[in-house]
Amino acid sequence: MLGNFSYHNPTALYFGENALDYLNEELPKFGKTVQLIYGGGSIKKNGIYDSILEILEKNGKTVVEDGGVMPNPTVEKLYEGVRIARENKVDFLLAVGGGSCCDYAKAVSVSVNCNDDPWDKYYIRFEEPECEILPVGCVLTMAGTGSEMNGGAVITNHEQKLKIGHVFGDNVMPKFAILNPKFTMSLPKKQMTAGIYDIFNHICEQYFSGEDDNTSDYLSEALMKSVIKSSLIAVENPEDYEARSNIMWCATWALNTLISRGKDTDWMVHMLGQAAGAYTDATHGLTLAAVSLPYYKHIMPYGIHKFARFAKEVWGVETKGKTENEIANEGLERMADWMKKIGVAVSLSDLGATKDMIEGIADATIILDGGYKVLNRDEVVEILKQSL
Repeated sequence: MLGNFSYHNPTALYFGENALDYLNEELPKFGKTVQLIYGGGSIKKNGIYDSILEILEKNGKTVVEDGGVMPNPTVEKLYEGVRIARENKVDFLLAVGGGSCCDYAKAVSVSVNCNDDPWDKYYIRFEEPECEILPVGCVLTMAGTGSEMNGGAVITNHEQKLKIGHVFGDNVMPKFAILNPKFTMSLPKKQMTAGIYDIFNHICEQYFSGEDDNTSDYLSEALMKSVIKSSLIAVENPEDYEARSNIMWCATWALNTLISRGKDTDWMVHMLGQAAGAYTDATHGLTLAAVSLPYYKHIMPYGIHKFARFAKEVWGVETKGKTENEIANEGLERMADWMKKIGVAVSLSDLGATKDMIEGIADATIILDGGYKVLNRDEVVEILKQSL
């Protein structure tokens, strides 16, 4: 039975080669001073920065620069962004980049007017904002996180060796997001494939829960098949516009909360991957890839029906004459083969993790109860060992 739920997503999306033109329609809705948030400067090399600056100036905006957002935004960077916003009395936050920039912008948005320490309030106590929230807009240059259409914001605290996400409510979601697939084509292939796996795993986290025959699972299966097909095209020809468009659109729908409606959700792969990321500072999608198969092999016996369905519906595994366990295992084998083909079949040791980190990573792993099996600490340690 499909569970009770509500669904509301206030983010306006503009998609396609001319999507940036719609920035002219959105900017007049917000105040004069814009905090322009971006990463390491690639948008200055590919011309996106100049195009956006021209539009901002045309709309009479005062621009305050906030560059240097790292792939795993740190709490120190969050404090810096809050300071910039306060000192310049910023009215609006415009994130130009991938999920890290979008996450960071949302974290800043709930922190500028917060009287508490935002790390303690939002990432340790998991409280909701009670202050005025600055509006956020996103211009996406990397597909993966879906952060352009959700309330999630992940921040890393290296001193505490914690990488934690807080999923805020509708009022923190970006007011708009601009998605031009061509903006993603200057990414190095490694970043593209890491993003692709992030998309796929977002869907898996919502798919591998519950046993009900519901619409959310049919949507998930279609999205996964689209990601698989388009990814194989994109790794051969990263400039294939149709493939990159489908990947970008799948990324948004994978985590805009739609396919989680009426379901429990798992998210343990993310908990394991984020804990490992706090120790290694490795790319998010690659940490997920490193822990996924060991985790799914561990929980498969507890959700064998869904894993067999996954094998049949997503990977096309023939079922005649095979046990449910054989079908499910073959599905995970095909998933592993696909991961190798796109270049994300990595281990945690490839990402810088060592055996002496395992206990610490296990301690930093938040254990959730939405999946087929609630892990105990010994199981977390064993999965991490299998991931090395």
